Amino acid sequence: MEPQSTPYPATPPYPLTYTVDYPDRPLDRLSTGLRFLWIIPIGILAALLASGSISLDGEEYYWSWSWAAGGVLFAPVLLMILFRQKYPRWWFDWNLNLTRFLARVGSYALLLRDEYPSTEEEQAVHVDFSYPDATQLNRWLPLVKWFLAIPHWVLLWFLWIGVLACVIVAWFAILFTGTYPRGLFDFVVGVNRWSLRVTAYAFLLITDRYPPLSLDQRGAPSRSTQCKSNDTSRVVCGTIMSCAPIPTASPACSTTPSTWPGRPATTSPCRRLSWKPPSS
Repeated sequence: MEPQSTPYPATPPYPLTYTVDYPDRPLDRLSTGLRFLWIIPIGILAALLASGSISLDGEEYYWSWSWAAGGVLFAPVLLMILFRQKYPRWWFDWNLNLTRFLARVGSYALLLRDEYPSTEEEQAVHVDFSYPDATQLNRWLPLVKWFLAIPHWVLLWFLWIGVLACVIVAWFAILFTGTYPRGLFDFVVGVNRWSLRVTAYAFLLITDRYPPLSLDQRGAPSRSTQCKSNDTSRVVCGTIMSCAPIPTASPACSTTPSTWPGRPATTSPCRRLSWKPPSS
């Protein structure tokens, strides 16, 4: 009998997720046409939070964001991870909520949605990342993450030029049809997602996992789904386990707890399910 192939593990999604709901109704043509004016009030708030400064009568008054990177707490988090391997929860909450707010403003500016950005509600823009276990993070890596992210910055510079072109085309499309072309919408959202992943890695410091060069939600295609169409795949409980040929005498997989004939229960094809037999 041929030995069974080792299953390819599915690539987990990147720790930061970002999605924008595609509008299920015609977008408002008036607010789209005058978006450059409509965005000014919320843009001022976003600028104050992102930069921490305001100019009045030719003088500048600064908030205490001198140790921040675009309003995001960066240097304090870096030092805490470096010396104490801690990520204070309230610093994390600040970074998370600021990122969510700026993402809503950015989506409004890019014409993805026509609801005016809320300072509190999630609305149709969904950004999330989990609180990291700082003891599992490399304490020295934050010192060089910004440098390691340089290839991403270069690629994103060109991608954002493409986003600008897409937004101009979408502006005309919304004015005439009331809809944002789906292909352009997905591209703009994907570039935003890529940018946020790099920010999460280099400045939010929530993960040591290097950002993937990808626009999609998972970040990279799962190896468990990379079988070619002409391959014979071995399917276990509805999941492609490998691209190896199916054994000639392979019993059918059952979605209920069962055993293969002649084999102990521990080798059930559904062994990946978290099932426990009922107590007698």
